[in-house]
Amino acid sequence: MGPGLPDPDGEPGATGLDAVARVATALDDGRGVRWFRAPGRVNLIGEHTDYNEGLVLPVAIDRSCVVAARPAETVRVRSLDAGTAVDLDPHGSFDPAGVRPGWGRYVAGVVHELAALGRPAVGMDTVLASDVPLGAGLSSSAALEVACAVALAALADWTATSPFLAEACRRAEELATGVPCGIMDQLAAAAGVAGHALLVDCRTLDVRAVPLPPGLAVVVVHSGVARSLAASAYAERRRACEELARRLGVTALRDATESQVADEPLGRHVVGENARVLQAAEALEEGDLDRLGRLLAASHASLRDDFRVSTPELDVLVDELVRAGARGARLTGGGFGGCAVALCDEAEADAIARLATTRYADRTGLEPRTFRCRAVDGAGPLDPPVL
Repeated sequence: MGPGLPDPDGEPGATGLDAVARVATALDDGRGVRWFRAPGRVNLIGEHTDYNEGLVLPVAIDRSCVVAARPAETVRVRSLDAGTAVDLDPHGSFDPAGVRPGWGRYVAGVVHELAALGRPAVGMDTVLASDVPLGAGLSSSAALEVACAVALAALADWTATSPFLAEACRRAEELATGVPCGIMDQLAAAAGVAGHALLVDCRTLDVRAVPLPPGLAVVVVHSGVARSLAASAYAERRRACEELARRLGVTALRDATESQVADEPLGRHVVGENARVLQAAEALEEGDLDRLGRLLAASHASLRDDFRVSTPELDVLVDELVRAGARGARLTGGGFGGCAVALCDEAEADAIARLATTRYADRTGLEPRTFRCRAVDGAGPLDPPVL
């Protein structure tokens, strides 16, 4: 979740595109303002493996949360998407779960966590906006958290590595929502590499950039069904995985063997998915898109049948994307709604998306939305816009 989503209090909001222009227009005075951004992400493969200390293969995408900030006495953040603001003590001496409005809890969690890690208590006066699609499984909340974290660190002249900031932001999200989450979203937002996917080891936080083959297009299609981790069975799945790991006598399901989980659907998914992530990274490096497509299909089937986080709508969407000519497609994100990701030949991507979404709308009565995504660098400073 992020600014503009129905927040933890259920308050509605709105979001739009061109976040930089909207923030620039909203600034009363641009003097002394520093700009920052953090991208959303789409996960190519490796779902529900991050909190099992496994492997993932996300891409930081060219849709971001944009922050314009200057030093101040308090941490004041105004969201153009939500139309509200939050004021916080820069010392972080508060309970993020009690902050109102609800979207401010994400910012509060970041302030609280960075203060606990030793960030100097420097305030900032901030305006932000996001063009990461909301409720789509593209990590609008992580983009918000990481954008605020890099701004807070920079304004306090406090240096932190990408994994360090990502882990702080992960804890911040748990404080904000009460829902346990893995590290993938925040680390992808912090450590993205343009033109590459990231092979992330969620136990060690090691990251290896994997080049995307020339001519490969990443297409994300929103199913028209919003998702909310807090309102889903996401936390239930995580607890079940942790309990299974305890029963098997392993630290995390990452450590289980195929034979140990042969009769355990959740474990079977995690073990198989970790193997598919490594194979997908190899397929990308070798330019073997047929193999990559088969791996995406196997991932979706496992998420649907073993992990049970797909929906009838996502199943139809994946089917139509492949039928229209995508190399491969699968649900992306936690499931229970949101988006599917498809890998297509660049020259055919737009036609594939049009055909698939038309057929999907006919079959479901829903209005899908398509996003062409480029792999971009992770969070950092942004040049002031010239409008």
